[in-house]
Amino acid sequence: MSDREFLKFFSGLIGALAALTVILIIVANVIGDKAKKAEVATADAKAVAERIKPVGELTVASANPVMNALIPAANAAGADAGKKTYDTACAACHGAGVAGAPKLGDKADWGARLAQGNDTLYTHAIKGFQGKKGFMPAKGGNAALKDDDVKAAVDFMVSKAK
Repeated sequence: MSDREFLKFFSGLIGALAALTVILIIVANVIGDKAKKAEVATADAKAVAERIKPVGELTVASANPVMNALIPAANAAGADAGKKTYDTACAACHGAGVAGAPKLGDKADWGARLAQGNDTLYTHAIKGFQGKKGFMPAKGGNAALKDDDVKAAVDFMVSKAK
């Protein structure tokens, strides 16, 4: 066999093997379970999303109709600033008495605090306070609140305690 004949034979053999490889790939894709793999990948993605979803959500009353039904006065036209501030920032602690916070309307809890005067209540609400009975974070933990809004909320809570 001459070199030329060998080269023709070898080139033909390589071409035939390449064609056979392409045919086998096409057959494997047709026979294989490519659709099942896509379904499994989608199911896996859903399972991962379920595992990493947030534990809770922050809900703003005006953006959620359910919350609007729970706190109708906060969204009513003409509602005073004190009530709005109380509903959005203070109710979380003062509604349930968290960390020793006096509950809204509880005259016994508010009695000693009212005796100190509004200026002291304003100072404690704005700057924060650590007492024997509990803890008041500055501006209720919301540093974005204006001092006037905090004072209005204090006035609202005091009016309910008298």
